[in-house]
Amino acid sequence: MGKKGGGGGGGGSAAKGGGKGGGGKGKGKADAGASAAAEPKEKKGLNSVKVRHILCEKHAKSMEALAELEKGLKFNEVATKYSEDKAGSGGNLGWMVRGSMVGPFQDAAFALPKSTIAKPDYVQVKTKHGYHIIMVEDKK
Repeated sequence: MGKKGGGGGGGGSAAKGGGKGGGGKGKGKADAGASAAAEPKEKKGLNSVKVRHILCEKHAKSMEALAELEKGLKFNEVATKYSEDKAGSGGNLGWMVRGSMVGPFQDAAFALPKSTIAKPDYVQVKTKHGYHIIMVEDKK
């Protein structure tokens, strides 16, 4: 219900532009002319996001966490149970600025709409750290 992006099939990255070899629109500089109309507004207005995540080293564990979210459990409760890093704070990473996150994580975080822990809008991405399920609480 609150899930954004892909969950079935592909496994790894469900974020737009988050994969290794993609169409060409995901990286920005090489296609600056093609995406000039859409990207500048977003980058000027939004430089930070208040983000929560669930980090799992193994794909199977991240799929279990996704299943719990699909059942309607609150994001922070699922993070406390499944996340392998900042789980003590319900997956809360706080405010993060553009440029401080790894590529696929950052792309997904800025693409997601704001949502609440009770009704999260989330996406799963794979980075060098593992499988992240990300939600955004606020943007500025």
